[in-house]
Amino acid sequence: MLEHASSGNGRSEVESVRKRVVVKGRVQGVFFRESTRRVAEELGITGHAINLSNGDVEVAAYGDRVALDRLSQWLQDGPTMAVVASVHSEPLPFETRDGFTTG
Repeated sequence: MLEHASSGNGRSEVESVRKRVVVKGRVQGVFFRESTRRVAEELGITGHAINLSNGDVEVAAYGDRVALDRLSQWLQDGPTMAVVASVHSEPLPFETRDGFTTG
């Protein structure tokens, strides 16, 4: 979905996307979800970061493609205490969400 926003100099296009990311490694009990929420909010991204029963963290992110690329890059390392083994992402159909939650 392309959203069009106008600026004082004309039109600019912002591409909004939705992505599901699963992060594996030592990512639970190291403030991964809360740190992800903070980074996402700074980037204007909505969605969630939740612990999965297998020890992974799932991040669902909704927002501007450039912002999601930045979040995805940050997820490669995560917060200081995390040890990220792998990151897998997949696009999802776009939908709007309010805020960013953890669970």
